[in-house]
Amino acid sequence: MSQRQLHSVGFAELQEELSGRDIAITGQIADLRLMSGRQITAVHFPVGEHDNAAAATRACNRVLKRLVRDRLLVRLERRVGGIRKGSGSFVYALGPVGHRVLDLGGKRPRLGEPGPAFVQHTLAVSQLVVDCTLAVRDKRFDLAVCQAEPRCWRHFTDVRGATTLRPDLFMAFGVGDYEYRFFIEVDRGTEHLPTVIRKCHLYQSYYVSGREQAVHGVSPRTCWIVPYQLRAERLRQAIARDRHLKDMLFVVTTTEQALMTLSGGGS
Repeated sequence: MSQRQLHSVGFAELQEELSGRDIAITGQIADLRLMSGRQITAVHFPVGEHDNAAAATRACNRVLKRLVRDRLLVRLERRVGGIRKGSGSFVYALGPVGHRVLDLGGKRPRLGEPGPAFVQHTLAVSQLVVDCTLAVRDKRFDLAVCQAEPRCWRHFTDVRGATTLRPDLFMAFGVGDYEYRFFIEVDRGTEHLPTVIRKCHLYQSYYVSGREQAVHGVSPRTCWIVPYQLRAERLRQAIARDRHLKDMLFVVTTTEQALMTLSGGGS
């Protein structure tokens, strides 16, 4: 539907045409900020509901094409993985009509093309949510809470005054009788370790403030998810060497081991 068609048919009619899946896709992209076509297919077009993986991909592409046409979503110019990686490599963000349909209030999303570092990091965070969603479907654990930015931010006061802690995610996992709660930082190996350690100190300051314990009775650990084992070892060593950091507040794992760690399988 073109902009002129949307004006003539009316916004109410467009809303009536949207399926529950349309709203779910738009809402998840609004929450996570960016998702690739491949990620959207995995969550919203499971292979079990189609003849095969290719049919699931085609169905997803048809829906995404319509949502972009109607401006619920926008498709970025930059692909992930190169131009030959197929339709799954397209990246989608919330569009102006999607913002209105979801009744989000505030400013409508800017439609400028984000930089490659932001895209790669945001998609890495989205991939973790996708992986957790699929694991829940396989009954590996329950996902009690999943908060993306800015809902997962925490505001508190320390010696510096009013401060905001900005994790990538806050997640709570249910495994049997246990619940594991984490602030999550997806580290792509691009930040210098001193920068990472400074953020560890901010997490510790939030722990010392007692705000999370006052509301929930327990403070989450901070889980750093890094791309490879050598980075994990170096970060663990840097945390251990810092005499002012409490080791118990932090866990470091790799992307490959993330789900096992978050569901209680790692220290």
